[in-house]
Amino acid sequence: MLSFSLFCALLVGVMLDRWLGEPRHWHPLVGFGRLAMAVEQRLNRPGGVAAGALAVVITVLPWVLAVVWLLLVLPGWAGWGLQALGLWLVIGGRSLEEHGQAVMAPLHDGDLPCAREQVSRIVSRDTDKLDSCGVARAATESVLENGADALFASLFWFALAGLPGALLHRLVNTLDAMWGYRTERFERFGKVVARLDDLLGWVPARLTAISYALCGRFAASLRCWQQQASACDSPNAGPVMAAGAGSLGVMLGGGAPYHGGWKDKPWLGEGRAASADSIAAATTLVQRALSLWLVVLLGVSL
Repeated sequence: MLSFSLFCALLVGVMLDRWLGEPRHWHPLVGFGRLAMAVEQRLNRPGGVAAGALAVVITVLPWVLAVVWLLLVLPGWAGWGLQALGLWLVIGGRSLEEHGQAVMAPLHDGDLPCAREQVSRIVSRDTDKLDSCGVARAATESVLENGADALFASLFWFALAGLPGALLHRLVNTLDAMWGYRTERFERFGKVVARLDDLLGWVPARLTAISYALCGRFAASLRCWQQQASACDSPNAGPVMAAGAGSLGVMLGGGAPYHGGWKDKPWLGEGRAASADSIAAATTLVQRALSLWLVVLLGVSL
């Protein structure tokens, strides 16, 4: 069960993220990404499911075990500080908000090329072919989905297993973002990490979806979740995106250009078309859900 001391470390980590955001230089996840690229280039071969599993072990397990060891040997106050600082580096709530604002501002100003450039930093689709509504949809979807991946899932695993749990999820999720594509290069190599990411994110995704519903248009959110989520390819993104779109009263999803081709995705939500205001509303929804999580976690710790 989440102790009050661990909740205080969680709260400090969230506050540090809110005040400071991500480190501008020498972010550990950037270094981890470079390590992952080197490992993938060395191990990725045709038919490489086993190689992909080995790559996950090589890149993730040493860091998680190192944190477990440090928490065992450090004095209590130092271990508490490590938990708080580590969570700050793991989550990305303020960064998510900043990326959303960077897209929203040029959209408001009618600067579509700049908005396309900014949204290309947070989505994998071909943004140079998107109109203003497509840019707004992409950014809104990113805020909602990454709210689950980069914030709430890490908080869930931190509450359950401290910093080792949050770090495990964040590193696996980072690898999934790098290797979890259904392309010729990653179809087999990334299969293990994609399944592991689905597993670690299953419960947090549904808790995030419930939170989005409670913090917005509750009935519409649940209706969209129930009726639309199963049409999505991802078992975790579906509930999060459908519930979030329904909560905001906005239409998300639909066809979009990816990697030189066109991908038809299901429509999610109901109501108005996406716009710059939808990005702001999604950011506010994530902030409200975070406040809800903190209140619930405080109650659990007490």
